[in-house]
Amino acid sequence: MEPIETVTNGNVYAGTLGGMILSVFSNVFVEDLLKTIIFAFVGAVVSFIVSLVLKNFIRRKNR
Repeated sequence: MEPIETVTNGNVYAGTLGGMILSVFSNVFVEDLLKTIIFAFVGAVVSFIVSLVLKNFIRRKNR
């Protein structure tokens, strides 16, 4: 019994990948995407502020 030959056609891979991406994006709602963007922005701002506060705290402590 011989192994089954596989076809390495770039169109098959591109079509499969494109279908997967489109199916994922069709299940992502705009509201969820906006929430994610807002939470990421707020998290980045809070992280930046906390790092500045800790930096100033360490400077004052080392004086």
